[in-house]
Amino acid sequence: MQLSIRTRLDYRFAHPADVLLQFEAAAIPEQTVDWAHTHVSGTDMVRVPAQDGIGERMWVRADGLLHVEYDAHVTIRRILRDAAALPGLDPRELPGETVQYLMPSRYCPADHFQSFVEAEFAGLKGGALVAAMRDWIEQSFTYTPGVSNSDTTALDSFVRRQGVCRDYAHVLITLARAAAIPARMASVYALGVEPQDFHAVAEVFLGGEWHLIDATGMATEANMAKIGVGRDAADVSFMTAYGYAAFEGQLVSVQAITS
Repeated sequence: MQLSIRTRLDYRFAHPADVLLQFEAAAIPEQTVDWAHTHVSGTDMVRVPAQDGIGERMWVRADGLLHVEYDAHVTIRRILRDAAALPGLDPRELPGETVQYLMPSRYCPADHFQSFVEAEFAGLKGGALVAAMRDWIEQSFTYTPGVSNSDTTALDSFVRRQGVCRDYAHVLITLARAAAIPARMASVYALGVEPQDFHAVAEVFLGGEWHLIDATGMATEANMAKIGVGRDAADVSFMTAYGYAAFEGQLVSVQAITS
């Protein structure tokens, strides 16, 4: 699968501010960035590695209008397996780098969900358990823009049974961690997302490898280009501004390249 990606961001800063950006598709073994063009209007741009070495972040100094242009063609080369059929690992068997993704984090208070997971998904393990969690969220929640904000946690979304992709991913991550399955958030470009935007999904560690799981049901693992990963949304925001930013415009377009 080859994707054509186009992103435009416009934010205005009344005062100079440092801004951390992460919007480029990552150059990693499971996907190839065939061609890309990035333009950022800010000054003093510095690139730094992103979480777990997946993708890069950019520091820029913004003053006035910050304008971002990103165009890319990305080929997805991910080895696809049925995650529902994969086994989980006991915590003591996990690779060291996955252990941090068992822990509660700012938006994913997994320690509050152990009793619910044990009662709701009794008898299930590994990929079958994750698939049941995904199906439960998709069936129980209503995709509702505007009901959540940057302070909304998985617990808030669980109570409301409403949210957007970020909230769906936080709930799935939280439930998986409560069952001792490493789970992290992935920011992606994906086909099938309506309205088109940056998309957030869970990534769970099953059968000794990571698998992308979209609890909204809009996107499939075969059609996602990964941008970055982290404990939750705080680690994968496309823009973190250390100063007040006024929104002026945003466009994200993801299309399949058919020839």
